[in-house]
Amino acid sequence: MTDQTTTAAPDSRLMTAARSVLLLRESPVGVFGGLIVLTFMLLAIFAPLVAPFDPNATILPFATPGTANPEGGIFLFGTDHLGRDILSRIIWGGQRVLFYASAATISAYVVGILMGLAAGYFRGWLDEVISFVANVILSFPIMVLYVLIIAKFGASGINIIFAVVFASSPGIMRIVRGVTMDIATRDYIAAAQTRGEGPWYIMLVEILPNARGPLIVDFCLRMGYTTITIGALGFLGLGLPPPDPDWGGMITETRAFVTGGFPHMAIFPACAVSLLVLGFNLLADGLREVSLRD
Repeated sequence: MTDQTTTAAPDSRLMTAARSVLLLRESPVGVFGGLIVLTFMLLAIFAPLVAPFDPNATILPFATPGTANPEGGIFLFGTDHLGRDILSRIIWGGQRVLFYASAATISAYVVGILMGLAAGYFRGWLDEVISFVANVILSFPIMVLYVLIIAKFGASGINIIFAVVFASSPGIMRIVRGVTMDIATRDYIAAAQTRGEGPWYIMLVEILPNARGPLIVDFCLRMGYTTITIGALGFLGLGLPPPDPDWGGMITETRAFVTGGFPHMAIFPACAVSLLVLGFNLLADGLREVSLRD
């Protein structure tokens, strides 16, 4: 009986995952958001092939959108004050933004999930300590934490990941803790304990897969939050270091020229940030609809 139950569980999870994918197709909002995110991902992956120009090459300063390059090609989004093609910089900047946003969000989830599982399953003094530390961190304005950490340790991709993990993992911990405390009372958890399974096996194999619904939705939302964070830090001069493009850095470098007749220099990078965040939010909404139907 135990072997049949153990074998059936993975099959049931695979069927649930497949059903969720099919249901997502019935959510126009989720599909549209997924297409936006997928487009940015494909542009980032194939940036060397898609970008029309070298993102750091000085070609023709202050070219407006649609200007022809004397050496061949068209500046579809124009160029900046240094003559760099804005479209190419947006494409290459998306590669950096998606990489560091994904790395930071995944790292925050690893830390938050482990903390939440431990707090929700073991409870007692461990739960009190972890919850107290999380509440202290969450009591600070999140952007202030980002700025303080980056200002202290310097602007770099690794420090941005560290800042996101430090500021975001407590919120993830609280979600996982609440779900864990609910699932830990189920009969199949008691059955696993009766079989003699270890605590971390139960948490990672029995509890975590059954908590995936709200976590997947929250992950998409946090990817959007992290994208905004990277853009905001770049705008403040605390983002990814130059000369490689960064959407927030592109905006702050060219904001002085917006009122001088060259608004495209800042508008297009700002639209890239907004569009990617919109894609993650719509995808999260679609996944939420799926979880309610499932």
